[in-house]
Amino acid sequence: MCTYGDNKRYNQFSRLLKDKFGAKVYKITLDAGFSCPNRDGTISSGGCIFCDEGGSFSQAHSNLLSIEQQVQEGIKNLTTRFKAEKFMSYFQAYSNTYKPVKELEKIYNSALKDDKIIGLSIGTRPDCVDDEKLSLIAGYKDDYYTWVEYGLQSVHDKTLKKINRGHDFDCFLRAYEKTKEKGINVCVHVIFGLWEDHDEIMQTAQKLAQLQVDGVKIHMLCALENTRLADMYRHGEIDFMSEDEYVSMVCDFLEYLPPNTSIHRLAGNGLKKNLIAPRWLGKKLDCLNKIDREFIKRNSYQGIKYAQTSLQN
Repeated sequence: MCTYGDNKRYNQFSRLLKDKFGAKVYKITLDAGFSCPNRDGTISSGGCIFCDEGGSFSQAHSNLLSIEQQVQEGIKNLTTRFKAEKFMSYFQAYSNTYKPVKELEKIYNSALKDDKIIGLSIGTRPDCVDDEKLSLIAGYKDDYYTWVEYGLQSVHDKTLKKINRGHDFDCFLRAYEKTKEKGINVCVHVIFGLWEDHDEIMQTAQKLAQLQVDGVKIHMLCALENTRLADMYRHGEIDFMSEDEYVSMVCDFLEYLPPNTSIHRLAGNGLKKNLIAPRWLGKKLDCLNKIDREFIKRNSYQGIKYAQTSLQN
């Protein structure tokens, strides 16, 4: 048996943070009023088919609050709810490098003023970074645990085109390589259920394993109100995985990843009021428990197939 702490059979990011900082660390999700080149018409119109007006922002903060205010509200709420002791400022909504460098510096600095903030995580697209922006972000890494989170979703260009992603896999590779050259941690977002079969999804896992990515965040494709995907679902153009199918796919995927790749998310907890389908997605804890049980049933763990492949090579 192989466990990664807390009897988990995968490398849970929350546990990594606790081990690294000796305390409960939680992310404070922030909305700095960014936009996205795939929604404002710079690349294409309408954005990704699954993206709603919140730009993947699932919290109740309003960007009418200043960043400093959002940070203080986040510290207060997370301390009360989860007894959190330290925090990471997480720029989540839309593409958080999609402004000139001088503006980005002011925005990022405003999220780091409280001494309880120990880290910075910036969610963005691979086509929204350049050397100057990455140099700015790299400048924080000596004082803060610094991450860039890239929405990749899939390594297959046919899939990226179908979801109107606006970039291809080579664009991601260029951004990833530049980011790693700067010494910045990278978390890669992927989505299950994008008209791909099992082998295609495992090819994404195997490619991320080859790249030795620092972190992975797995999402289940879901239809939210006021998205093109919701319209497609209502017209019978797509169906979604069952919870059992998703649980099995997650375990298969994690088996290919290196043991040191941290897992930042395995089940979503978006706003239930906006969720159309699949409805099971609204029960995050149930899904996580089923993943734990599936690994136990298999007598398996994250990296088991990565280790086997490494030995064969």
